[in-house]
Amino acid sequence: MTTSGRPIEVAVIGGGCAAVTAAFELTQPHHEGRFAVTVYQQGWRLGGKGASGRGKAGRIEEHGLHIWLGFYENAFAMMRAAYEELGRDPKTHPIATWRDAFFPMPHVGIADRLATGRWDEWMAHFPPTPGLPGDPLRSESPFTLASYVGQTAALLRTLLFDARTRGTPDGEPASVAALVERAARLVAAGALSVAAALSEALGVLTVALREFPAFPEALISRLIEDVAVAVREQLAGVVDLDPDVRRKWDVIDLAVSFLVGVVRHRLLSDPEGLSAIDRYDVREFLGANGASERTLQSGFVRALYDLPLAYEDGDPARPGLAAGQALRGALRMFFTYRGALFWKMRAGMGDIVFAPLYEVLKRRGVRFEFFHRLENIKLPQRLASGERPYVEALEFDVQAEVEGEYRPLVDVNGVPCWPSEPDFSQLVGGETLKAEGRRFESHWDRRRARAKTLHVTKDFDFVVLGVSVGAMPFVAREILERDPRWRAMVENVKTVASQAFQIWLDRDAADLGWTDPPIVLSGFVKPFDTWADMTHLSPQESWRVAPRHIAYFCNVLEDRGDPDAPDYEAAMREAVRENAVRFLKRDMHELWPKAATPGAFRFDWLIDPEGEGAQGEARFASQFWTANVNPSDRYVLMLPGTLRYRISPLDNTYDNLTLAGDWTDCGYNAGCVEAAVMSGRLAAHALSGTPRLEDIVGYDHP
Repeated sequence: MTTSGRPIEVAVIGGGCAAVTAAFELTQPHHEGRFAVTVYQQGWRLGGKGASGRGKAGRIEEHGLHIWLGFYENAFAMMRAAYEELGRDPKTHPIATWRDAFFPMPHVGIADRLATGRWDEWMAHFPPTPGLPGDPLRSESPFTLASYVGQTAALLRTLLFDARTRGTPDGEPASVAALVERAARLVAAGALSVAAALSEALGVLTVALREFPAFPEALISRLIEDVAVAVREQLAGVVDLDPDVRRKWDVIDLAVSFLVGVVRHRLLSDPEGLSAIDRYDVREFLGANGASERTLQSGFVRALYDLPLAYEDGDPARPGLAAGQALRGALRMFFTYRGALFWKMRAGMGDIVFAPLYEVLKRRGVRFEFFHRLENIKLPQRLASGERPYVEALEFDVQAEVEGEYRPLVDVNGVPCWPSEPDFSQLVGGETLKAEGRRFESHWDRRRARAKTLHVTKDFDFVVLGVSVGAMPFVAREILERDPRWRAMVENVKTVASQAFQIWLDRDAADLGWTDPPIVLSGFVKPFDTWADMTHLSPQESWRVAPRHIAYFCNVLEDRGDPDAPDYEAAMREAVRENAVRFLKRDMHELWPKAATPGAFRFDWLIDPEGEGAQGEARFASQFWTANVNPSDRYVLMLPGTLRYRISPLDNTYDNLTLAGDWTDCGYNAGCVEAAVMSGRLAAHALSGTPRLEDIVGYDHP
């Protein structure tokens, strides 16, 4: 692919994870300058839904809670490469390497409501596993259904039998033939009612799945069915056991239901694998394969919906989560993590991820055009015979003129960061723009300095469209009018608003009444079902007196009101404030009994960055909260039956256009950093042929 000897001009639209990943891949040194990349970004900062900013007292202000998981192989590999290329000096820079930037978080919590009506928190410690995310994988990929099923069987065996049972296999048999003979003998024995036989069957099943497809699928299926019958006989009568034992049985029940579902749907031999069951809701799928109603309403399953904000229109009464993707995510989370289940960032997502990537890309020669809001993707009126559709022009509103080149980063304690507000002094007429209250990141603020049109072959050759699917009706109108596939995607791949708030306190966790280690907890009561202790961020901020506790809360935000109303954004933001205050007064005593009582909260413990400030409930106004209602900020859902409408970055319908985003068909169709990075790598592959598809870890699309 050449353009008369000049570099290929690529216009990357958007500054989220997927768009920035595409820019990172297209400017890798091995391309030797083949691509000239320009990133066009609305407002003053990169990050998309992962953007963060520094506000008063240098405090970190996020869109929500951002925690990386230990299976984010592609994302960690990119960040490790970026930090290495950046080459920060550890002697002078407080966050010089990726290990400075990320640290393990082994403690995870689930909240469950007891029969008494009170909430009970269950906390688990996940031990470190060999290797680190982003290390080269061993020859056998763990991201296969056979591997997931084998590890589920091994977990089931561990949960059922805490000690070794005589006669169980400790290693692999000498041959597949010997393994087949052993499995056939166990099946012929009938119901596995004896503990030793059940343990042996699970051991054989674990090893057999490593040999799939050499091991007969029919025999695996029969073995799983017999194991399920035997386990469920043991499950009878455990409903009234103490909470810890009951949770253990809930996990066993879920594991058995998953194994039975794999057998009944013949997923091991289906070329689509887990994607074949995406038409079912995950609760529907597990229930149809024997999971009890109590298990389906347990904290484990509720967290499965809470963490990906899986509630249509933000309505807690309308949960929806495609079974295949939900299970794929859970299996990767628990069985393929390396180093730690969760990894926290030492500062904000903008500081740890997007500032280093920006600096690396600038060094490589990438141009950044901030304050560029895409208004329309223009297609040609007519095509020549045999010509594929293509993008003829890109129409932007320039939100503000810049004095020279915009310099977006600020220094906070030696760390380059994105501010929560633009630097108006770098803008033409900046004081006037500030006085007018320009909201450059708001969908509802349509003010502009001028219009700008880019033309194909003159200003760009290819386009990487990295905006969210929620923004498509506003930027891709011509494509939606002509292309039924795009219309179906926009109509079926739905989004949901989210809400978050952060508080800084002058008391530590023990003073609040929390005695366990710092934690990430989900499955709690609405409207804020997920909470994380983020006190580790305090040294990175610039308080006169450092906070002793920092907490982040997030959840879905129910759609209400008229999105076309001029005050919609302000009204939704006020709704979040009301939700947060009510939540602190009504529910926080369950987690922090020393900071709250039913109906009251110690608002006087909140730190005002500007001094003493207001007293009582009014003091909450000094904290940070956000309503993520912009079309580009809304979280993309994984509703049953909808994943098939997603379009892949590899789709070549348009000659010079590819998509990038966690909402695309990227092989891991979930709303997370890893999916966005995988999609960005696929977009780069579509333009350049690299990275190779086999080098995109976990890309298991049929």
